[in-house]
Amino acid sequence: MTDTALHATETALHWWSARALAAGIRAREISAEEVMKAHLARIEQVNPDVNAIVALVPESEALAAAREADRAVARGDELGVLHGLPTAVKDLLDVAGLPTTHGSAAYADAPPATADAMVVGRMRRNGAIVIGKTNTPEGGLGTLTFSPVLGVCRNPWDLSRHAGGSSGGAGAALAAGMLPIADGSDSGGSLRYPASFCNVVGMRPTPGRVASGRLGNGWTAHGVLGPMARTSDDLALLLAGMAGPDPMAPMSIAEDPAVFVDVTTAGPAGVRIGWSADAGGVPISEEVAAVMRDARSALSAAGYEIVELDLSDALGDAERAWETIEMFNFYASYRGEAQTHPERLRPDLLRNIRQGEQVTASDLADALAIRTEVYRRTERLFADVDAIVTPATPVVAPPAEDEWVHRVGEVEYDRYFRWQMLANRITVTAHPVVVTPAGFSGGLPVGMQVVGRNRGEFDLLAHTTGFERILGHVARRPSI
Repeated sequence: MTDTALHATETALHWWSARALAAGIRAREISAEEVMKAHLARIEQVNPDVNAIVALVPESEALAAAREADRAVARGDELGVLHGLPTAVKDLLDVAGLPTTHGSAAYADAPPATADAMVVGRMRRNGAIVIGKTNTPEGGLGTLTFSPVLGVCRNPWDLSRHAGGSSGGAGAALAAGMLPIADGSDSGGSLRYPASFCNVVGMRPTPGRVASGRLGNGWTAHGVLGPMARTSDDLALLLAGMAGPDPMAPMSIAEDPAVFVDVTTAGPAGVRIGWSADAGGVPISEEVAAVMRDARSALSAAGYEIVELDLSDALGDAERAWETIEMFNFYASYRGEAQTHPERLRPDLLRNIRQGEQVTASDLADALAIRTEVYRRTERLFADVDAIVTPATPVVAPPAEDEWVHRVGEVEYDRYFRWQMLANRITVTAHPVVVTPAGFSGGLPVGMQVVGRNRGEFDLLAHTTGFERILGHVARRPSI
């Protein structure tokens, strides 16, 4: 019996790994049509409760695409690394034939897009079958997913809790078995918070690793696109199908992404982990801290060398730089909407735009200079360690009615992004980071951030694959 056939005897098709599905389709042990039907059935079963998928192509269209994928296998065509895998795209990016709402009343009646966004086209060329859109908050605002247009995206581990954001639909769809792979984007934790809250894996890659066709400033290192999956092994496969250079993306990295198809497992022998309990002073709840202590003990017992790191010198001024750049980017992206119909924008979004409008040349120059120094300080740390670990979030998934976390311990927050600083500080470093499951507290997932060297995604994924094998949490599934 082949590995794929053995997998089939043990696991429902919608819980197969992306790699097993892709291998089974290539070997004609399963069909892309079977895979599509299984995932469409799962979406029909659980999405009404979770609200992760907010738009779908017609079923006939999805099945026709799957049948064509099967014919390509039968013909012996050259197949992409994602061949036959269903996926859905975060509703900030265009998918031909589907509207892009940005989770905003300003775009609630948007017509279907006429062309795919750059990364969507790349995934299609690598064989992925795009079947819909995933939930996101208005303008990708914040690390919780809710909007008057798309509603609340709920956590499959506890439907009374948030799934995270702004790639919350992607994280929840993966956790609930609705998709085997999904895309996300991240400027302040938008890939990382949903991964942590949903017990899946998300990568904020080095800027330029995944080419972006963004409008406006095509040279920014702040917001990036990246992959999400249920394991680092599957995430690496998706990265191979998303990454790569594009002449229209000036920061894109001219390296062949095929290297990510086969990521080995690193460690624990000879691997030094730089460990920070709070990323240099960010408030952390005791429930998260306890899970991180247990994870540290397990990795140490397995043979990893743990090195205590104080990141306050490296990251202490990163928050100010992040806020200046983030607010300026909101102004650059949404100033037109703020001028023409401010009443249709979420108040937090409008506040960001107005704050960004007030950023001076001096403010921006200082923020960009700080970002450069934060990058260099962080890169120097890798002279002594192979990876840096911090908590991914300061708390477990908050109640679904909350708009942000207002307090962690004795520290109160007056803006939605203040509780995101675990993620925001790492954003400013511009280093690649993977969030992977660290454990559970009261039945809710807790994730860890694992930061790698600049452009070091291959080694980083080798480390997180090793962590996942030791900790074992990626194998857990919610009961929904």
